[in-house]
Amino acid sequence: MKKIGLICILALSIACAESKTEKQIVELSCGQCQFGLTSQDGCDLAIRIDDKAYFVDGAEIDDFGDAHDKETGFCEVIRTAEVSGEIVDDRFKVSTVELKD
Repeated sequence: MKKIGLICILALSIACAESKTEKQIVELSCGQCQFGLTSQDGCDLAIRIDDKAYFVDGAEIDDFGDAHDKETGFCEVIRTAEVSGEIVDDRFKVSTVELKD
């Protein structure tokens, strides 16, 4: 019984540790058009944290409107957002995104 309890506690501890992601303010835009990422073709959502850009998994570039809109499109401008998530395999796995501008 003690062994099962210990396994459950360890599993909960690992699950809680993995799900903890702090919110942070980042730049959000098109990885190719604005951040110069070249590892994939097309236009894909990316964030820049501490001057390093990462493609985003969990949200798409057109989830926030027309990516080519001259005023607000991610292929045209770099926007500010509050995000939570984590960097995994050199990509940002987003949990939440809130545009700030």
